[in-house]
Amino acid sequence: MKDNRRKFIKDLALGTAGVAVSGSLVNSMANRIPATAGMSAKSYTKIIGANDRIGVAIAGLGRRYGAYLEAIAHKPNNVELVYLCDVMKKQRDAAGKKLSKMVDNTPKLENDIRKVIADKQVDALFNATPDHWHTPGACLAMQAGQHVYVEKPCSHNPKEGEMLVDFQKKYNKVVQMGNQQRSAPESIEIVKEIHNGVIGKPFKAIAFYSSGRGEVPQQQKAPVPEGLDWALWQGPAPRRDYTSETWDYNWHWYGWDYGTAEAGNNATHELDVARWALQEDYPEFVTVEADKRYFPNDGWTMYDTMLATFKFPENKIIQWDGKSRNSYNTYGSDRGTIIYGTNGTVYVDRGGYKLYDRGGKLIKSNKSKGEEAGTALGGGGDMSTLHVVNFFDAIRGKAKLNSPIDEGAKSTHLCHLANISARTGKEFKVDTKTGRIADKEAMKLWGREYAQGWEPRIS
Repeated sequence: MKDNRRKFIKDLALGTAGVAVSGSLVNSMANRIPATAGMSAKSYTKIIGANDRIGVAIAGLGRRYGAYLEAIAHKPNNVELVYLCDVMKKQRDAAGKKLSKMVDNTPKLENDIRKVIADKQVDALFNATPDHWHTPGACLAMQAGQHVYVEKPCSHNPKEGEMLVDFQKKYNKVVQMGNQQRSAPESIEIVKEIHNGVIGKPFKAIAFYSSGRGEVPQQQKAPVPEGLDWALWQGPAPRRDYTSETWDYNWHWYGWDYGTAEAGNNATHELDVARWALQEDYPEFVTVEADKRYFPNDGWTMYDTMLATFKFPENKIIQWDGKSRNSYNTYGSDRGTIIYGTNGTVYVDRGGYKLYDRGGKLIKSNKSKGEEAGTALGGGGDMSTLHVVNFFDAIRGKAKLNSPIDEGAKSTHLCHLANISARTGKEFKVDTKTGRIADKEAMKLWGREYAQGWEPRIS
């Protein structure tokens, strides 16, 4: 019965290349059932109601997973939370306790994501693991027949972005990246207006982020924390001894085996909005100024300040101004995107948007009716809930994905290009059709080293 239901969901899903569905998908499908089938439209609708429950699993129970819970627990979404998975026991236990008050069933607690993916009860995986796990986990899930909601950044490096798109095409699964502003009604509204010419021809976007992250400890060899499966936490990454402060949030700043620095951590969101508004894919030239400016003797090993410039055809420009450890709001807010056009300017962030004419006069604004975290760790809020619901609706064939993985991968690619430029200290040309770098030294960072047997491969 479970296999039949899963096949039903698979057959129903249109995937990322599907067309938009108008009206009720259920009714339109039911109306196409011939009379000889001996089934009324009403009866067909009942069968869909009995079969379209989506079994989901969450892998990664740190700061981000809470953003999915409202949509998962909402009964009309008809979702069953089958697994809570994390390599740290205390996080599994805490999540299980929290979820016992939110859902009717009792989710299984599991250490190993591979066991979760192997279970046919799971139709969709939420992958909220650290960055180095995003692509390998998503690819394993697609191979097992599961749809995937993969957190940003969807990949750890450019090669993994290519992998994700190839796997999605091969296995025809619904794959959404967690850049939730793509589901914000206000952002959708103003980007559509920009595309329709409300500010004339858009030619430049500045994406920015200001945060007051503090000093982080130096890594020291230490015993593996109680309850942590350190080998599995490393997963696809090369093996090394455990060092203190690594397994939790500070892996972001402790070298390139795990994290993608602030570009992958937060530029992913704002650069995505900039690229969306300007309707661009890959730049033709990248130049970056980046350095570690604060706490010179702490354990932070990456840049904490970056100004990246991406030049596109027809002299369009996107800039990323990222300050990880300075909370000064250069542009009047801690994060957001400014889009300049020949006839006006748009300021858009998670709180809504403001539209100005060329003289700087405010002519329209739309404030978000909900809340979404800005620089607070973990995030979550109304637009995250909308993004998750959009994922469920796409699985059922009722909607197009707001952030299909080919789009998410392109936005993440800008972050990777910025990181590669920062790491090599070089500016470089880029192929606007493929995103590939015209520099041999820079191309050495296109992929990464994997632990033996962990590199994703299409079967």
